[in-house]
Amino acid sequence: MVYVIYAAAALGEIAGCFAFWAWLRLDKPVWWLVPGMASLAVFAYLLTLVPSDAAGRAYAAYGGIYIVGSIMWLWLAEGQRPDRWDVIGMTVCLAGSAIILLPQRG
Repeated sequence: MVYVIYAAAALGEIAGCFAFWAWLRLDKPVWWLVPGMASLAVFAYLLTLVPSDAAGRAYAAYGGIYIVGSIMWLWLAEGQRPDRWDVIGMTVCLAGSAIILLPQRG
């Protein structure tokens, strides 16, 4: 369930940041910021749902999921197929996320 929350949070963060990117870099209208800001608020809320004893640990584990989500965005939303270095990098980051997230701490 934690990975589902992280995946949804990543989608919210990436979509929200992309709205700003589109406004500033792709000359989209300023109203793109409205759904972008809403998306970023959903992202922040979702991270509070992660069962963790410390926010920093939850955010650190989220980082690997965010990177995987960003590479998927690159491919699915921007139409650029990830290269082998993208795949290797996201695999390493996902492994790091699992190392942080999976141990049961007392």
